[in-house]
Amino acid sequence: MKINFFKYHGTGNDFVILDNYHNEVTSLTTKQIKLICDRHFGVGADGLMLLGKKEGYDFEMVYYNADGNQSTMCGNGGRCLVKFAHNQGIHKSLYRFIAIDGTHEAEIDSDGTVSLKMQNVNEVDYHTHHAIINTGSPHFVKFTDAVEDIDVAATGADIRYSKAFADEGINVNFVETINEDTIYVRTYERGVENETLSCGTGVTAAALLSAHNQSGFNTVDVKTPGGRLSVEFDKIDDNHFENIWLCGPAEFVFKGEMNI
Repeated sequence: MKINFFKYHGTGNDFVILDNYHNEVTSLTTKQIKLICDRHFGVGADGLMLLGKKEGYDFEMVYYNADGNQSTMCGNGGRCLVKFAHNQGIHKSLYRFIAIDGTHEAEIDSDGTVSLKMQNVNEVDYHTHHAIINTGSPHFVKFTDAVEDIDVAATGADIRYSKAFADEGINVNFVETINEDTIYVRTYERGVENETLSCGTGVTAAALLSAHNQSGFNTVDVKTPGGRLSVEFDKIDDNHFENIWLCGPAEFVFKGEMNI
């Protein structure tokens, strides 16, 4: 089977996108998706997305991890899919689409920045040396004084495959506070099973836990190995966050076709 694909990235978090708006992609196996995402034998990507048609929405987002399995929400993926929809001729001042975790809204600024509204967070599981928070995907967040010195692939895997998380998996984020407004985040992603250059839901999780205002509006700038993002949100209290927007670039890389 021959597929036509598009490659996009959001701060180095890269995705293969298939246009399924007219249901032309009827079935993809886990093995095929894994092959497409393989960096040696396929296109190469952290994940694969389908842009689908959904009544009552501008489009539907279906997301698969690089291991070929359908996964939970991907923040950078959602932003890239919005830019792809725009480039395919779906033009809206405010996009409204459906993903696995529910409805999302998004905007594209004049400079190309894509801002994606995330789901509200209503619970944080705080521990002595880390916190667990779900921002559309589950995240383990640990603060450190020297994030560059961490072997993210090895340490992240140890946590992700530990007894507490082995069955369902968890994304692992290491966060360093640079100043009151800026943090540096490195992330080990389940499904990729390695460090990625950026993780949208991970950046969001880390930013919420780094609020500089104890309540009310916050903006946190986030450095990742792949570039910079920002997260805007209203902090209600330590367990409740609303009006969460993940903002940053989403770029078209190339398009092509592949036999699978």
